[in-house]
Amino acid sequence: MKSLKVVFLGTPEFAKTSLEAIHQSHHEVVGVVTVADKASGRGQKVNQSPVKIFAVENNIPVFQPEKLRNPEFLEELRKLDADVFVVVAFRMMPKVLFEMPKMGTFNLHASLLPDYRGAAPINYAVINGEEKTGATTFFINEKIDEGNILLQEELPIFPNENAGSLHDRLMEMGAKLVVKTLDGLAENSITERPQPHVEHPKNAYKIFKEDTKIDWTKNSKEIHQFILGMSPYPAAFTTLKIGDEEKGLKIFGGEFKVESHDKVAGTLDISKNEFKVYTADGTYFPLELQLEGKKRMNIKDFLNGFRSFEQIKMA
Repeated sequence: MKSLKVVFLGTPEFAKTSLEAIHQSHHEVVGVVTVADKASGRGQKVNQSPVKIFAVENNIPVFQPEKLRNPEFLEELRKLDADVFVVVAFRMMPKVLFEMPKMGTFNLHASLLPDYRGAAPINYAVINGEEKTGATTFFINEKIDEGNILLQEELPIFPNENAGSLHDRLMEMGAKLVVKTLDGLAENSITERPQPHVEHPKNAYKIFKEDTKIDWTKNSKEIHQFILGMSPYPAAFTTLKIGDEEKGLKIFGGEFKVESHDKVAGTLDISKNEFKVYTADGTYFPLELQLEGKKRMNIKDFLNGFRSFEQIKMA
């Protein structure tokens, strides 16, 4: 089978798994483009992206341009004479970059396009209670996530599965799909096809802090899916009032019960044995949570951390 020369563009762990799969295949990774190293945390330790760490360990040339239109960077990439660029979890690319290789540039996206275009397809598939999702490889064009489809594969979403678990399964499946796509392009056995036209495709916009707040006036099942879809990252939160102090509370998972009650949605019942919040149609019981300034813990350890519950309310 023909071997392709590949430039890989990506940053997080999700991308690293695809890079590793290409590196282990008969295709050749001739260069890697990733984000610039960043200093973060209390000690301002310099962090390298998972993609860079893998590339350095395997002696693959690494490029970390601040600007993707930088003429020197573009010239260096041209010299690599790659057949194709592969993009996984990277940033917006200018036309001058994605049109450079003779075979084009394809992207791996963690949804069944055209649904869930955008930055957070895994989170929204869980939030919306989908029973299946998948991964798509497609040629990049000037519109976000709208290029011609190369390959697609479905993946079931398990009941009560959170975004973290689904992320890991899609990461492994996506890596195999990337190599399969490269094989198909090398053999000229893939027919690219336009994305089907859907009047209102489901969106997966970038999630901001304000989007992660739990709305207790919704139904229990919706709240449950929302919490699973935000878990473990960026994490759904609510606010507790403990005495005069307000503290954020992240909730990573729990159970719910649909039952009639006469309480106002968002009312809290808390004691040494129970933590439940009333919803529009029942109750929700958090099981994994993290109070601001504390570490993540199970409900038993959380409740054991309080001497008195009289002054704890929902803010």
